[in-house]
Order: sequence, then C-alpha cells, then structure tokens
Amino acid sequence: MLAAVCVTVQAGDISGKITAGKGISVVYVEAITGKTFPPPEKPLEMDQKSLLFQPHILIGQAGSTVEFLNSDKVAHNIFLPAISNNKKLGHNLGTWPTGEKRSFKFEAPGIVPLLCNVHPEMSGYVIVTPTPYYAESDAAGSFKISNIPDGAYTLTAWHEGYKTQSKPVTVTGQATADFTLAK
Repeated sequence: MLAAVCVTVQAGDISGKITAGKGISVVYVEAITGKTFPPPEKPLEMDQKSLLFQPHILIGQAGSTVEFLNSDKVAHNIFLPAISNNKKLGHNLGTWPTGEKRSFKFEAPGIVPLLCNVHPEMSGYVIVTPTPYYAESDAAGSFKISNIPDGAYTLTAWHEGYKTQSKPVTVTGQATADFTLAK
C-alpha cells in the first residue's frame, strides 16, 4: 500500500520602503543556500533610443540574456566596465548600426553599469540578481516581493548613486524591511 504525503510550502511577501534619491530603487533576495534557480527562458530587452538606454535600469536574474537593440539613427556601442566593481568581468559588445541587436548573457550577479563609448553622456544599469525574488520600487520608494518561501534571507537594496545596503529578513507570511540609503 502506498501512502501519499502532501507537503505544503508556505510563501509570503516582503514589503517596505527604500529612502534614497529620486527615481526607482531595486531590492532583491541574495543567494539562498542550497537553492539554485533556472535562468529565465525569454530574453530581456534594452533599447538605445533617443541617445538613452531604455529602460535606464533593467533587472534580471543571473543567467538572463539581454538583447540590446539600437533604435537610433546613429551607431551605438555598449561597454560594461565592471560587474559589481570587478573589472575582470567587464565586456565590450562593440558598435553596431540602427536596427541591429546584440545579446549578452549575464552569468554573475551584481550591479552592471552600461556605457556607450560613442556617446559618453549615455548611461544605464543592469541589476543582475542571484534569485528570482526581486522588485523595483515605485517613485515613493515602496516595494513588494511576493511568493517568497518562508525562511531567513538577506535582502539587498540598491539605488543609483547610493551605497548598496543589505539586512537580514525572516519571512513567515508577511515581512517588512525598510532601507535608508546613503551616498
């Protein structure tokens, strides 16, 4: 006779507020010991349009591929000087004309500044998270990460031009975490 065992994994949410400068902030759960997450199958997209990276900040899980499109009528370049200040992980995707795409797979988690060597006024970011549990804040700094399995984690907040901050959080249903970032 076989016995059926039903295991229910409880999931909760982390919500809070990030106090920093104007614009959006990013918050994410750091690596979870003993857990790996498959990378998303669908590529993320970032455009170079009106001499801007659009969106200015793109969030994706480690293993994500980003397709960079040039929608401007001028050639663009994408240069990643470093990933989380590690210059050895930097990369230059080269320069390409209007209408073309270049793809890059972001394996290492971290903060990735984007530059265009052709137009030095252009900048953007790809935030590569170690888990699929992340959120972008609204303009007021509020965020919510949903469906996180109950457990103890490290939560990290980032905002352009501010120091990244991490803190422990325990999820048992609903959890709250607020951050005040400094320059």
